[in-house]
Amino acid sequence: MAMAVADIMVIINEVIFLRINVHYFPVCFLYITVVCSVVNVFRRAATDCSVWFTVTFTFDRYVAICCQERKTKYCTGKTATTVLATTGALLCLKNIPYYFTTEYVEIVDNVQWFCVWAASYFIEPAWIGFDWFDTALTPLLPFAVILLLNALTVRHIIVASRVRKALRSQSKGENRNDPEMESRRRSMVLLFSLSGSFIILWLTNVVDFVYYQITGTGTDRNVQQFIFNYAGHLLRNFSCCTNTFIYMATQCKFRDEVRSGLKYPFTRFLQFINKAAS
Repeated sequence: MAMAVADIMVIINEVIFLRINVHYFPVCFLYITVVCSVVNVFRRAATDCSVWFTVTFTFDRYVAICCQERKTKYCTGKTATTVLATTGALLCLKNIPYYFTTEYVEIVDNVQWFCVWAASYFIEPAWIGFDWFDTALTPLLPFAVILLLNALTVRHIIVASRVRKALRSQSKGENRNDPEMESRRRSMVLLFSLSGSFIILWLTNVVDFVYYQITGTGTDRNVQQFIFNYAGHLLRNFSCCTNTFIYMATQCKFRDEVRSGLKYPFTRFLQFINKAAS
């Protein structure tokens, strides 16, 4: 649920407030320098939360599948709340400096309008280091962590599956389905659906950043490079739309919660009508 909320915040701040707003509302209050600077902080924090909540989910599944002795202690609602709250707070604090990376374009009636990157952001060593730190934190480090955890999880499942099959084959020739392994397979499908889509959809953005750092092209790009850059942003934003559909396809409890949420307004309305009629 936390991942879904973070994804929705990305869609609101990145897609609606930035992309759609640029094309359909060329001048509105969102272009006031203070407002767009705050939105810049929010959209980056939302993106970081979306990525790192995927990492925490991957780690949670790794513990649940591979570390049975720690499952009952770690995989609890209280632990999940603590981890998500701490991660979200730290990521929000990390993105506060982005408020100071933009500057206004013009002043109209003593109000500063529009946001552009400050020149110091591209030349001062402190900002260059911060840009490297930001990209290493999202998404380079998550890439490495997710790949490592997935590899460990797959190895554990393969080994455990072989052992359980051997034991069950020796137990009266029993060939029925193993509920434990079926549960692990479902968890693995969900795990790889989420982390796999994240890696595939973020890959273009990562390649673009690495190419930019190696060649030092910066904003001096040709048409093909700009198209590749925008494609990376498009796929990155699209990755925040996939989790909800994956939940819907794989998790019965999530589908039940969505149904309950959709029925809730109508249920409350009918209860109000019945109460008024009585």
